[in-house]
Amino acid sequence: MKFTFRIFFSFLALLSLRSYASFPVMAASLSQWGLLGMEISGKEFPEMPRGKMEVPSAMEDPGEAITLKQALSLALMKNPELQSFSLEIRAREARILQSGLILNPVVQFEVENFLGSKELRRFDGAETTLSLTQAFQLGGKRSKRVRLTSSERDLAKWDYEAKRLDVFAEATKAFIDTVAKQERVKLAENLARLAEQSYNTVVARVQAGKVSPIDEKKASAALSLTRLELERAQHALEASKKHLSATWGSSSPQFNKAEGQLILDASLPPFENLRWNLEKNPDLARWASEFEQRKSAVALEEANRFPDLSLAGGVRRLNEFDETAYLFGVSLPIPFFNQNQGAVREAKNRLLKSEMEQKVAVLRVHSNLTEAYQRLSSSFAEATTLKNEVLPALQDAFASVQEGYRFGKFGYLDVQDTQRIFFESNNQYIEALAIYRKAFADIERLIGGGIGGSEGKE
Repeated sequence: MKFTFRIFFSFLALLSLRSYASFPVMAASLSQWGLLGMEISGKEFPEMPRGKMEVPSAMEDPGEAITLKQALSLALMKNPELQSFSLEIRAREARILQSGLILNPVVQFEVENFLGSKELRRFDGAETTLSLTQAFQLGGKRSKRVRLTSSERDLAKWDYEAKRLDVFAEATKAFIDTVAKQERVKLAENLARLAEQSYNTVVARVQAGKVSPIDEKKASAALSLTRLELERAQHALEASKKHLSATWGSSSPQFNKAEGQLILDASLPPFENLRWNLEKNPDLARWASEFEQRKSAVALEEANRFPDLSLAGGVRRLNEFDETAYLFGVSLPIPFFNQNQGAVREAKNRLLKSEMEQKVAVLRVHSNLTEAYQRLSSSFAEATTLKNEVLPALQDAFASVQEGYRFGKFGYLDVQDTQRIFFESNNQYIEALAIYRKAFADIERLIGGGIGGSEGKE
């Protein structure tokens, strides 16, 4: 009897080892990094970080100034949302392992015909049975289940890649916004300094009796307004710094300055070149894995139509005759009523739904690219006009009015109007540059990589 059970358990162990060998672990291929994101294709996935992600000590505290590269590194390594996506991938890899396991055998021990009446009051007529039952999944259910969970893991990788590019784009735009706010603070400081100089000039002219004391009151009010504007710009800069540091999970910025400039490129990249690069967008590239997952779900539900076969074997001890006998049994459910037809139909409908969703995703990405390029081109035209035509003319006009006011050629209202227009135009130029650089970041997110000729953001 012991020998018989040893053979039975050995057969099950061999069956388990063969099943594991038939499902090798899928290896993820490494990809190359682009300017904003990773150069990707429909058959490649980024290598997922293993274990706890450590940040180099130099990155814990960016110090007095932080560069765009440092900000992106911190966001990549410490962003909480990105880390949660990485954990989801590991969870789905564990699900692949679980889906490839065979069913456990069932050991059953039974004692019959004892503690009854008359001759069966004791254990003399008892029958003792020890059996082992093993269920075998037919129709390739296990291999199809592994294929399904593997495709779900692939989808999680694409979700990670999309979130990574989202984090990069958000950190880039937050960095650009911080640089723009710094420029506005500098502009507000210059305005406050000029307002103070104008106020001193007006006071001197009032004391000399050359202008009315009303001009002094106007100059004093203008000086107060410029100081308020400076304070508002400083508060906006602090809020922008906090937004930037939040991209790597920090509640308070550990830096004082974003080291970068808002530079206007010489020309724009052609729209058609950008449109052809949309194939790198993970929101589109993921659909190959999405269809694979849906098809695998259909195949698994179709395999579930087949009932599972159970084999049982054991030994029975007959005390009444002092004999031992062996048992063998086979059980197979008859799929008479339930043929899993509802689940198969559901899986097929979800596959059709995915085809419709892919079309919507393609239209959405193309529409977003068109809108981002329109922002890029319009802000480029606006910034170019301000830089080459408007600001130089206003600079000369402002200098001439200031000089003329000292000699009494212009009134104080002329000085105020020219000063206001000049600094409002400078603010408009900074805003146009910020929109231009942010549009670049949005386009880089959409095409899954960098745009040629977009240097100069640091």
